[in-house]
Amino acid sequence: MNSAYLLIGGNIGNRLDNLVKAGDLIEAVCGSILQQSSVYETAAWGNTNQPSFFNQALHIHSFHSPEELIARTLNIELEMGRERNEMMGPRTIDIDILFYNQIVLETKLITIPHPRLHLRNFVLIPLNEIAAGYVHPVFKKTIQELLNECPDPLDVHKISSTN
Repeated sequence: MNSAYLLIGGNIGNRLDNLVKAGDLIEAVCGSILQQSSVYETAAWGNTNQPSFFNQALHIHSFHSPEELIARTLNIELEMGRERNEMMGPRTIDIDILFYNQIVLETKLITIPHPRLHLRNFVLIPLNEIAAGYVHPVFKKTIQELLNECPDPLDVHKISSTN
């Protein structure tokens, strides 16, 4: 059994419903969800001329390899209407693999750990809620330490709790 941390998010349509649907589809085709963070809202990062995003971190157990897992998450994005028209553009759903066990992997399709997670509050804050002590396999720092050092100035606001 493999342990993976994912970040799901989107800013088109009913953002909360899209997170719930993505979670259901992840559980159906990727693996069981062990933990999920609260839902957080953040202004768009990078391409800022678009609606704000809802994001949530998930911890899953999966029998799939990293390549199989990314293929399945990309299919979920397509099924939910994701269109890749512009870099960092608006989207119904985005599913990123942040960590997969403690591996370091770089292929044409995927880089694990996610190469920019340590630069983004909207990733670190929800991830810290469910995995504060998880040690990044490259930086050898916990998620809490990475969050404390994060240079991202964007505010992240909790929308709903997991309870």
